[in-house]
Amino acid sequence: MTTIRSLLTGLISITFLVSSAAVSAQSRTGYKIVTASKTGTYIQIGRDLAQWVADPAQIDLEVLESQGSAENVRRMRFEPGVKLALVQSDVYQAFLDEAKAGNAEAGNIIRPLRLIMPLYDEEIYFVTRADSPINAIHEIRNKKIAVGALGSGTALTSRTLYQLMFGEPLPSENAQYLTNEEALVKLTVDKTIDVAIIVAGQPAKLFSDMKPEARNFIKILKLDDAAPETARAKKTYFPATIRTSSYPTWLTADIPTLTVKAYLVTYDYGLQSTVGNLARFAESLCMNFDKLQANGHPKWKQVKLELPPLAQGWRYYPPMEKRLRACIARASAAATPAPVSDRPARPCTEQEFVLGLCRR
Repeated sequence: MTTIRSLLTGLISITFLVSSAAVSAQSRTGYKIVTASKTGTYIQIGRDLAQWVADPAQIDLEVLESQGSAENVRRMRFEPGVKLALVQSDVYQAFLDEAKAGNAEAGNIIRPLRLIMPLYDEEIYFVTRADSPINAIHEIRNKKIAVGALGSGTALTSRTLYQLMFGEPLPSENAQYLTNEEALVKLTVDKTIDVAIIVAGQPAKLFSDMKPEARNFIKILKLDDAAPETARAKKTYFPATIRTSSYPTWLTADIPTLTVKAYLVTYDYGLQSTVGNLARFAESLCMNFDKLQANGHPKWKQVKLELPPLAQGWRYYPPMEKRLRACIARASAAATPAPVSDRPARPCTEQEFVLGLCRR
């Protein structure tokens, strides 16, 4: 009888544990985030968000590869399950500009999208062969250029920069739409292109995986502040530095370049369950921000937990904005030391000193 009772007790316990696990699994939400190629920075940022933000918020966040920002905007708008996207600022602005100019498709895509927060600056790499006679970014005019894959933010950045610097579009016969990996092969093996433009936050896996011998095959062009083309590029993009510390195995000197801002983007959802889940994600983002900076990609150390004013046409997603601003305010209040009252100049008593009421 005792044995039967023990077996029944064990079965009941197992049933309870399985049932609890099933309830717990059902209570979690499955969402997706679109990033970029597997060797880029975006996909690592997405994985960090999945581990340190989504998981504590009871959200299973699937990190998806993509061609980059332009594709991400479309997938964010139309692909089921995609609730988050990483997008370059110039790509987002280009969609807004197209919509303003009367492009109905661009308007349909971009108007319902909303920002969660700005992230970091992504460096723009202008890569050429080590034996190339050109050394500066403004020398790429009339060269054969790999501008990034079709649908990528890199492709738009490449063409926008070329137009800004030289006052004319990049000739179609000089542009090749290639992935980063394909571009490096065409550059160094086939030698059918002169320059590969790659946008990635440093340290980017594509470059950090390179061996010391890489310097025998490629080099990165420098930004020349004295060139008039540079001044024109700076109307939209910002100066930055590719550091030797990011690629110590093969880079021998810091290299000045340009950057573009990355944003975390969502949609203007109204369904109550989605609103609640994304608000919970925002709270987790704020509460676990220190873990992102401590354990995530080094780029997180450049991210500020703040919501700055936005350009015309850009809007934050209100439910997440509300949650983030409240959390940021609480964190700021907690970090502000209590004021110390003014007292006549006299030595502190031990008790006053311990209580922080005066200083010795």
